[in-house]
Amino acid sequence: MKFTDGCWRDKAGVTFSHARETVPGSIGLKGDNTLRALCTTKHTKHRGDTLNRPTITLETYSPAKDVIATKATHHTAINRGHKQVIVHDAETVAADIKAEQNNASIQSGSLKSDISTEADNFKITYTGEHKELLTEALDVSWIMAKTDLYDGMKATQSFVDPTDEDSTVKIRNHMSVLLSLAPGEYVYGMGERFGPFIKNGQSIDTWNEDGGTSSGIAYKNVPFYMTNKGYGVFFNHSEAVSFEVQSEKMSGVQASVQGESITWYVIYGPTPAAILEKYTALLGRPGLPPQWSFGLWLSTSFVTEYDEKTVTSFLDGMKDRDIPLSVFHFDCFWMKPYRWCDFEFDADYFPDPKAFLDNLHNRGLKVCVWINSWIAQESGLFQEADENGYLVKRLDGTSFQSDDWQAGKGVVDFTNPDACKWFQSKLEHLLDLGVDTFKTDFGERIVWKDVKYFDGSDPVQMHNQYTHLYNKCVWDLLERKRGKGEACLFARSATSGGQQFPVHWGGDSDTSWFSMAETLRAGLSLAVSGFGFWSHDIAGFKTGSGNDFTNPVGAIYKRWVQFGLLSSHSRLHGSSSYRVPWIVDEEACDVLEKYVKLKMRLMPYIWKESIHASKTGTPLMRPMFMEFPEDRTVWPLDQQYMLGPSLLIAPIFNDTGDVEYYVPAGTWVGLLDGKKRVGPCWVKENHDFLSLPILVRENHVVVLGSDETKPDYDYTKDFTVVVGSKDTTGSATIVDAAGKEVVKISVANGAVQVENAPAAWKAQIVGGDEQSASGNKFDL
Repeated sequence: MKFTDGCWRDKAGVTFSHARETVPGSIGLKGDNTLRALCTTKHTKHRGDTLNRPTITLETYSPAKDVIATKATHHTAINRGHKQVIVHDAETVAADIKAEQNNASIQSGSLKSDISTEADNFKITYTGEHKELLTEALDVSWIMAKTDLYDGMKATQSFVDPTDEDSTVKIRNHMSVLLSLAPGEYVYGMGERFGPFIKNGQSIDTWNEDGGTSSGIAYKNVPFYMTNKGYGVFFNHSEAVSFEVQSEKMSGVQASVQGESITWYVIYGPTPAAILEKYTALLGRPGLPPQWSFGLWLSTSFVTEYDEKTVTSFLDGMKDRDIPLSVFHFDCFWMKPYRWCDFEFDADYFPDPKAFLDNLHNRGLKVCVWINSWIAQESGLFQEADENGYLVKRLDGTSFQSDDWQAGKGVVDFTNPDACKWFQSKLEHLLDLGVDTFKTDFGERIVWKDVKYFDGSDPVQMHNQYTHLYNKCVWDLLERKRGKGEACLFARSATSGGQQFPVHWGGDSDTSWFSMAETLRAGLSLAVSGFGFWSHDIAGFKTGSGNDFTNPVGAIYKRWVQFGLLSSHSRLHGSSSYRVPWIVDEEACDVLEKYVKLKMRLMPYIWKESIHASKTGTPLMRPMFMEFPEDRTVWPLDQQYMLGPSLLIAPIFNDTGDVEYYVPAGTWVGLLDGKKRVGPCWVKENHDFLSLPILVRENHVVVLGSDETKPDYDYTKDFTVVVGSKDTTGSATIVDAAGKEVVKISVANGAVQVENAPAAWKAQIVGGDEQSASGNKFDL
């Protein structure tokens, strides 16, 4: 939110109270581990300056090593209902605190924060391990403004505008902080955002909305960013945080919240991976999806016509074309229209759902069904939910209803423990029927005006947090019923900490090159925001405007298939047309077959890196700058990425097959073509639909599995050790389903050494043939 009109004027109706200096004698300890300081909002020259002015209280502490949190507060008593915060600091860690009148500082690990004690010179400085400046809080302010971040909310107070004696103007109170950016410093993250990958110059409000991928709003908002200067910043707020990233003040990132306090955490890396490791230690590590979830998912699509015969024809068609399939997904119309959700298969199309799901399981498939957290008035469950108080209520105590999406729908209130149990019981029936996982759709289009929650939560602060409770409710049920390690969602919305409940997909994209590119940007931004696993609708969700039943364009379908199968999770899904490849052409079938089988063979590598993601927070699919932070050329790159630390992927975004991409330092070898690329350099190439750049990094070892038909198999049997050249020096491990290292591999001096080797295995120099090996050693 912008509060100023340029450098000289504030916007009409805006009154700033800037922190100017610390009050002499106010610096001290609150408890054992919190540094407290009181700031004036006017330079104090004499006692009269202490009157009729607000103050801002700072409380600074360390919730973890290399993390320093600061809470800036105007009025401490104002709190609209139960406040939702993301991180609850039950205990602060011991930090080196100097609470002296001329030295107000706190050091946690290698990160230090200094609060200026100079008169009329307020700032908070953050420095790193080598005393390098990371960022400065150049301004902390309490602001009164006519503007309302939440359009239409009731005012909490009013004041008389001195410029208009006859008007009483509704205002809102805000707290803001301005964190400096150095020249050349780039900002990344803030959730799954479809606009420019680098956030400098953007205005961003972290408020979950359903807007599709070709817009500036987002399904997954996370008030966290990191920069290429070695630190990240998280704002511990579930309500909207409004960011002006060099879009109002060119000196830095201005963050503001509506209310009386603002809390931010500065997290020192210095590498991007280290920042995420410390961030996800606070917010939750990415959950680990089961091995079967990494295979190909095929959907009925949304408003298409389908029944048992249709689904069976899809499955037979995939089998006849030798295209491996792991999960079949039933979208919304598995239930009768007007009844979403009643969690009952439409008997007109699926007369014996248990028998049919058993048939799918006999084919070796897992089953996913679409759900959301709304109960339509026509659903047989509405009256039960209404009478038992399981729905979000209006202020008069009646259940909230609207005709948005489903006529007369109510919204399940996940702050009510009994409502959670009730919702889980309806899903449990489906699990018993044979469903394996759920697409937890929506969760972002949540009412927040004139309603109340069971536990008294402020609806504004619950708006983003709602999806977290919704996905957690379903995840917890899956873990309880299927066992730990078997839970998996396909979720559209999320907020801070949502990475604990994977997988998330990118929402409603268009079948266009523009949308394919914006989808990749969004996935990379989400990865920077702590999410380890991510997917998208291969070939785009919508092929045209409205209910356009045309099929996707062949070139887009084939190139998106490549990108989709080289993402962590892969799903074919559309709106009004099917996504089976033969509706495009036979070459589309060949492309899909090749890349599904390639991904299945890559599973030993993908699984090892997925476990690493769940333990450290480093995403499986990551932007180039995260892997090569010292190479300034990669900082803005958003049309290529790393899949784990060893494979560079450059999707192709046109129908000509032309691609230009950057190769970092070293000798990289194409996994598909065997050609060498020596970096650092830019490369221009042309690829047919069966090829794209997949480069193996110098001195990295990639293990291929022996089964190209499914993702969940024994990776230790008949594997292939792949290296870029005979001169490779590197190592790899093979881990089992439980994450235990079973096989250790080292490559040096032209030889491959394998600890705990199976009876037979193979070795391959990229571009050459796979060579059979036995025993513990093989000479390349």
